[in-house]
Amino acid sequence: MIGLVMAGGKGTRMDAKEEKLLLQYKKPVIIHVIDALKNSNCFSKIMAATSDNSPNTQNLLQNNGIEIIKTKGDGYVSDLNTALSCLQEPTLVVSGDLPLLDGEIIKDLVASYDNGTWQSFLVTKKFLDAINMTLEFSVNHDNKECYYTGLSIVDPQKISFMNTIKETYRIIDDKRLALNLNTKSDYDLLEGT
Repeated sequence: MIGLVMAGGKGTRMDAKEEKLLLQYKKPVIIHVIDALKNSNCFSKIMAATSDNSPNTQNLLQNNGIEIIKTKGDGYVSDLNTALSCLQEPTLVVSGDLPLLDGEIIKDLVASYDNGTWQSFLVTKKFLDAINMTLEFSVNHDNKECYYTGLSIVDPQKISFMNTIKETYRIIDDKRLALNLNTKSDYDLLEGT
């Protein structure tokens, strides 16, 4: 399995002077994500999808031995499609802005892979409300309002057309998956942990 970090966004909602994935939480946030993937010992290769939107992030990743897939930076879906078209084996796709991610939760996600085409990991609205957090993209699953965490396991070999993908879901109400740095208030919440 490959670990793929999505790291090519503009980070405009963060309204920060520096690239979002270089924000410090003991070390750059993107390095927390890379270390979690490495510490899980689940991957034959760890790669990152980057763009010209984040040149300093790309340099940091390359200096840490991470292979880069260059994308146009036209948006998450477009960049993900570009990256997946370069890969030939099941891939854990992870957003580069999950600072609480660790190797243990990654092991759990990989162990739960259902060998499907696309398995997404969700948190419930009830859980997010309990920890005073919000996420952006929702889906109803098992009669519960849920939100995408930015983590999925995808088998690129099983994808023929993006609009016909059978997506499966697994709910994991865990702060390590839920804290996604999209805004300044998300970063403030992180600093309070």
